[in-house]
Amino acid sequence: MIIVEGYVRFADAGDFARIREAAFAQMRASREEPGCLEYTYAIDVADACLMRVLEKWQSWQALEDHFARPHMIPWRAALASVTIAGRHLLAHEVTLSRQV
Repeated sequence: MIIVEGYVRFADAGDFARIREAAFAQMRASREEPGCLEYTYAIDVADACLMRVLEKWQSWQALEDHFARPHMIPWRAALASVTIAGRHLLAHEVTLSRQV
């Protein structure tokens, strides 16, 4: 399993509100992709400028295919329409999980 986790930091707390519809469209489309196990964006309750990202994919190939999907074009345009103050996303290959 591949897990993508991290954040996008907006310069202004209102930025996410301006691209909210695009975020929902992106999540819906991504969740329908082959190999997508989970796809979530969430605004941090302690920091309204911070959008948390969590994705789970069956394979590296599924993740790579995701980046080439047509629904990524309007999402990238939406992100380009606001000021991104920071972005940190990492992909991890997970070979073992356990309940905590």
